[in-house]
Amino acid sequence: MSRALEAKTSVFDPDCRRCPRLARFLDDVAERYPDYHARPVPAFGDSDPRLLIVGLAPGMHGANRTGRPFTGDFAGILLYETLYRLGLASSSVSQSAEDSLALEGCRITNAVKCLPPANKPTAEEIRNCNGYLAEELRMHGNSAVILALGKVAHDAIVRARGEKLTAWKFVHGAVHRLPEGLTLVDSYHCSRYNTQTRRLTADMFRQVVREAATLAGLIPAGHE
Repeated sequence: MSRALEAKTSVFDPDCRRCPRLARFLDDVAERYPDYHARPVPAFGDSDPRLLIVGLAPGMHGANRTGRPFTGDFAGILLYETLYRLGLASSSVSQSAEDSLALEGCRITNAVKCLPPANKPTAEEIRNCNGYLAEELRMHGNSAVILALGKVAHDAIVRARGEKLTAWKFVHGAVHRLPEGLTLVDSYHCSRYNTQTRRLTADMFRQVVREAATLAGLIPAGHE
């Protein structure tokens, strides 16, 4: 078991300042954008999920603004539309943490809870936040399927479970059966860069989310 799992770490700390660079950056963002959330962003969705979706970190004008993962930014457009089409979200659009959007059977979190400069957390910052992710995984148990959006999220999940990164390679569409029964599904991140360069198409993304939801028992096999 990893040290992160052994540590007495809560699932989320809204006042966390473990990472000096991120804390200073958020202070600066809050000064420039006084109406923004500009703090660690909590998970959102079903409190007892069958599917846990793990992204990278809040976006400057998305979750960092609204206080809800993938809400108000480009990456959230494809994610919430896909969840809606699969019957896992009450709406296809998420613009504000105060709207009526609800998730069914799934929950969304990030490997890093705070906005990083240029969307690039350091290795130390990812490790500093890993205890929170480890506790989220522990709390939701081994029955949940985990969908990693991108390699950073994949690696953070593997590390949080105390596994060696070299033993579990990130590959889009891969299904990993981790020890103790946890299922990890990989997808390229639904970022603007990945979709505009066609590294990830809408069909590719919908297929992998559908696979994860099917494995989680949220939709029947063959659902379109």
